[in-house]
Amino acid sequence: MSKVIITTGVSGQDGSLMVDYLLKNTDYKIFGGVRRLSVSNYTNIEHINNDRFKLINIDLSDSHSIEQAVLKHKPDYFINFAAQSFVGSSWDFPKQTFEVNATAIIDILEAIRTHQPKCRFYNAGSSEEFGDVIYSPQDEDHPLRPRSPYGASKASARHLVKVYRESYGLYAIQGWLFNHEGTRRGYEFVTRKITSTIAKIKKSIENGTEIIPLEVGNMDAERDWSDAEDFTEGVWLMLNQEDPREYVLSSGEVNSVRNFIITCFRCAGIVPSLSGSGVDEKFLDNNENILVKVNPEYYRPAEVNLLKGDPTLAIEELGWKPKYSFNDLVEKMYNNDYNLLS
Repeated sequence: MSKVIITTGVSGQDGSLMVDYLLKNTDYKIFGGVRRLSVSNYTNIEHINNDRFKLINIDLSDSHSIEQAVLKHKPDYFINFAAQSFVGSSWDFPKQTFEVNATAIIDILEAIRTHQPKCRFYNAGSSEEFGDVIYSPQDEDHPLRPRSPYGASKASARHLVKVYRESYGLYAIQGWLFNHEGTRRGYEFVTRKITSTIAKIKKSIENGTEIIPLEVGNMDAERDWSDAEDFTEGVWLMLNQEDPREYVLSSGEVNSVRNFIITCFRCAGIVPSLSGSGVDEKFLDNNENILVKVNPEYYRPAEVNLLKGDPTLAIEELGWKPKYSFNDLVEKMYNNDYNLLS
């Protein structure tokens, strides 16, 4: 009898990539949990045409829908990628962020504990849990020091997962996923904002039309960016160890927001000049047109200046390693966004 996987958040980047990976690498039945909306955006999964994949209703704000999904489908694996995942919005909606990212995890764990205790559970963690880091790179032993409601919600969920694992013997884990991007990333995220806006700038230059500059916040912020496609394998490997253990998934390489912008311009064949510093920093073209400028409104109330992961344990124990480089990632995202304008 084929095994069953429930994966939430399948309309988003991570969930949809996980479904692609599972359809390719397993013969299991996959139920994709989505919240029923009057207007649904299934762009990231509209390419899937496979009898082993079916959408089901799971609303993380509704414990009954979670319990019913577990009761009805009796999953062998439950992979949760549904979240309020935009750090910036977590200051505007802190309560909702906690309800989705932490409180709902209790409901999932309770449903598994009560009805399907052999089910293996994975909850997506974040490098934002480390927050105000005390050493770099960050490994599995680094203290949790979040500096945003989002980071705090994910850190809270981690403690809940640990409590249920140790109290009830569940195979329940929450890996640390450092920044991971791709062509399915939402436009509100800075990486997709950069690649899509620079693609528009390139088109404007080619067509001789008005250039709408890219506006960003803290260009000095440094992150460990990877291709999201690399992380699906790492999640699956984590779920299939003899004993439950949590791992850091990252590239181990750090780049600033500024360097992401410069690399993207390089992909576009544009060589801008830099002017000013801090909130007055700008990228200019040869005609002194502003291509990039700082908008102080995009600064966060509490900044996390550096996040750099140490994937050593995942490499040594899981046999996992990233396949794509930072330059590969930026080029892929830029080319995709440029082609979308054609």
